[in-house]
Amino acid sequence: MSEVTNTTKEPFYFILMGIPGFEASHIWISIPFCCLYTISIMGNTIILTVIRTEPSLRQPMYLFLSMLALTDLGLTLTTLPTVMQLLWFNIRKISFEACFAQLFFLHGFSFMESSVLLAMSFDRYVAICRPLHYATILTSEVIGRIGIAIICRCVLAVLPSLFLLKRLPFCRSHLLSHSYCLHQDMIRLVCGDVRFNSWYGFAVLLLIIVMDPLLIVLSYSAILKSILGTATWTERLRALNNCLSHILAVLVLYVPMVGLSMTHRFAKHASPLVHILMAHTYLLAPPVMNPIIYSVKTKQIRQGMFRLLFQRKVH
Repeated sequence: MSEVTNTTKEPFYFILMGIPGFEASHIWISIPFCCLYTISIMGNTIILTVIRTEPSLRQPMYLFLSMLALTDLGLTLTTLPTVMQLLWFNIRKISFEACFAQLFFLHGFSFMESSVLLAMSFDRYVAICRPLHYATILTSEVIGRIGIAIICRCVLAVLPSLFLLKRLPFCRSHLLSHSYCLHQDMIRLVCGDVRFNSWYGFAVLLLIIVMDPLLIVLSYSAILKSILGTATWTERLRALNNCLSHILAVLVLYVPMVGLSMTHRFAKHASPLVHILMAHTYLLAPPVMNPIIYSVKTKQIRQGMFRLLFQRKVH
């Protein structure tokens, strides 16, 4: 019997993996996943609604926050279908086309998360180091251009890797090691020459995943230098408090990312459960934690949420 590959006319599909060793408990494992997805969807939707309905929040900081919430919402909705259908109904097959579509949105929104956090660090830099020019530098037009640039940057980063991967023959095992489609997971199943793909992936890694945190660190170095030059400790603490939410959001994204990279690099022979838990933490932590961070640490968002809830109760 001839082997089915993506170059043949027969339907080609991949097999997703759940939680190895706990297949019998998938229905129970789905409960915390369902709670996390619900928190992410509701939290980010509420933040978007508050920013949209509160005229006082039409400021650059909150416009960037709405971009972050949209990105988190997109990231959540990208992985939700395959993860939950696997845990609830044990549906493990995913078609070749659907897998590539999920790969595009998953990596696109991941890169977008990093890009938005970089833009938010620039916002904090201008607000603290150039406060008198804040309104003239970050106008609505400039913010719109930054948003378009972020989208173009992420699309142009992901699309070439997608086309490079799609042209290669998949003729090994169809089994993926996660409950969603990742580039580094799919490329293991290719039986052709993947050197160019690997070099392109390394270049994207340097340009986005390495450069973005470095630029964020540089912006905060400038912010810290400016803060230390202020007159009183009260002003210093107020300035640091204005940056705290963003710093926590950066840590929530990059700490799991570094942990996942270290696991892939130095713990290749570790249990598959470790790799899967690290991957889920990396993809779920930012969308779940960012709405909590900004609703707790940002007074204006918190007040807007209370007004939104009370208005609904009245009506």
